[in-house]
Amino acid sequence: MDSTDTSALGKSSTRGTTTIADSVVATIAGIAVRETDGVYAVGGGASRALGSVRDRVSRSSSPGRGVKVEVGETQAAIDVEIVVEYGEPIADAAKDIRAHVTDAVETMTGLEVVEINISVLDVHVAGSDDEEEDDEGGGRSSRVR
Repeated sequence: MDSTDTSALGKSSTRGTTTIADSVVATIAGIAVRETDGVYAVGGGASRALGSVRDRVSRSSSPGRGVKVEVGETQAAIDVEIVVEYGEPIADAAKDIRAHVTDAVETMTGLEVVEINISVLDVHVAGSDDEEEDDEGGGRSSRVR
């Protein structure tokens, strides 16, 4: 959890140390995941529901939601839970996520990303949110008038 303040992490510095919190790496990774094409959401249903309540109370969103990290002195391991868009090749999305997250974390923190585990929890079908809102709003489905 502690990385030294040098241009090369393997060298020690006489000017002190820099500590990078797990939450910082989780935020960076979460933003990189959300910016990846084909990702509908980050986090599972319970994580997103709890997060939306927390977001309303705090009036801010948590970019690290759905991301767990382990940060060592020079390395980081990252676990991500996602929902993909229907039609998106999952293997391609996972490859893109790994590339974006690795680039963002290594560039911003200097930590080596040694592992990114991706759990695909669901597939989002376009228009399915609208149907759920209709069901909740009037108690009737869109098929019955």
